[in-house]
Amino acid sequence: LTHEFFGAGWLDRPRAEAAMMWEPAIECHVEAGNLMVKADLPGIDPKDVNVSLLGTQLTIAGERKMDKAEEEKGYLYRELPYGKFARVLTLPEGIDADKVKTAYKNGVLEICMPMPPQMVSKKIPIEVQA
Repeated sequence: LTHEFFGAGWLDRPRAEAAMMWEPAIECHVEAGNLMVKADLPGIDPKDVNVSLLGTQLTIAGERKMDKAEEEKGYLYRELPYGKFARVLTLPEGIDADKVKTAYKNGVLEICMPMPPQMVSKKIPIEVQA
């Protein structure tokens, strides 16, 4: 259903830089005529995160930094990725960059943008003929 709504490749992302970066988990859904994207970024200072929209490409990029005290600990096991991250989503055409809003709470970046008019479903009444 998602591919039917947005078209094939809407979650495709360029791979050139991906080899050296990690990718945060995301969720995407439509709510009240808005496209909502959530990125899971716990432990990351929002000042170290950038969101940009160029054409249909929404980019979430930044860095999870490790402080000196963390580097000096003798970890036995560690799964949290550190360093630079990036996630690029191909959105439907017609998203107005000036209307994109972001919020960061509880380690989750929320991005809200109005759906383009051509993507908003309109109910069409059925005429009953006698």
